[in-house]
Amino acid sequence: MALITRAQAQAADDVQRELVAVPEWGGDIWVRGVSGKVRDEYEASFVQRKGRKTKVDMQNARARLVVLSCVDEQGALVFDDSDVKWLGDKGALPLERIYSVAARLSGITDLDLGELVKKSEETPGSASNTG
Repeated sequence: MALITRAQAQAADDVQRELVAVPEWGGDIWVRGVSGKVRDEYEASFVQRKGRKTKVDMQNARARLVVLSCVDEQGALVFDDSDVKWLGDKGALPLERIYSVAARLSGITDLDLGELVKKSEETPGSASNTG
């Protein structure tokens, strides 16, 4: 196997996409994996810090990733942040189908999200000082 150069890495089109059937919505939708930067922002969006306390809010986690992953034929995002709430209110089955593909293409696992919760619980200052 040959070693790659910086230029090869930079030029590589390495974000995969997949057409997902969503019959409940009347058709198909393109789902792409997210970039490393977008994945970091997605994961960070669950962590809320207030002073020395950290809380993880996983509300609408599936809808949030769907917004970041659904694209049209040209690769432009179909949804934006204002769509998270109503997407979260859609049927769980189609939302899960899209989310599962987006998570797989982005390398996100339930274990990764569980680690987020665990790390927030271990944050210094989150333990009670009373005893």
